Amino acid sequence: MVGTFHGHAHNQRCQLDWHPMYIPGTGHTEGEGCEHIFSTSNELACSTRHVNHFHRHQAIEEHFAFWDADKYAALSNYLWNHYLDALKSVQLLTAELETIKAKLHLSNNNFLGFFDQECVYLDSLKQPAPQDQLSIHYVVQAHIRVDLSYAKLQHAKVLVAHCDSLLSVDERWAIGGKEYNHFKEEATLGKYHATLDELEHLVVMRLFKLSKLSLSGTGLSVLVSA
Repeated sequence: MVGTFHGHAHNQRCQLDWHPMYIPGTGHTEGEGCEHIFSTSNELACSTRHVNHFHRHQAIEEHFAFWDADKYAALSNYLWNHYLDALKSVQLLTAELETIKAKLHLSNNNFLGFFDQECVYLDSLKQPAPQDQLSIHYVVQAHIRVDLSYAKLQHAKVLVAHCDSLLSVDERWAIGGKEYNHFKEEATLGKYHATLDELEHLVVMRLFKLSKLSLSGTGLSVLVSA
């Protein structure tokens, strides 16, 4: 079984086999029990990053000992509340399902048939027939690329003519000429600055992510000299 949080990163065919929603008996289980534990144990990283082996082991041991005691104390209420929620869900969803079945004239066997049909359909998409593959390759290589290249060429000609008009250029700038080299360098600098902005954005997003996971203080100090 793949947890619901990670399951939707898999393709639909994989989900039909391994997503909790399609596995009998899983109920409302999301399959992400480890994530619940990691969400609290990640906070240990800041305090244990630079301690010795004994104190790191001691901190982790005490954390999970308290975790076990805390969860055990709340276990009765946890089971009772989830039992009541399960009863409500069964009652509500059963009523909704019966309404849908009556409206669409379906039976329980129809749902199993729909599931099998979806599996067969998705399996058929894995590999097209050889003749279809050749036809697709022919269309992509011989027609679509040629049409796109011609369209790009026509668009470039129109754009260059428009720029000539706006800049009052009587004679096209030659490659390697003074004006050409100057503005080529400007364009390169513009791309360089855009890349730096994107890099800064990614670094900030990474720091936010580490802060959310309580891992922002675990890295080694880095001294950056001007």
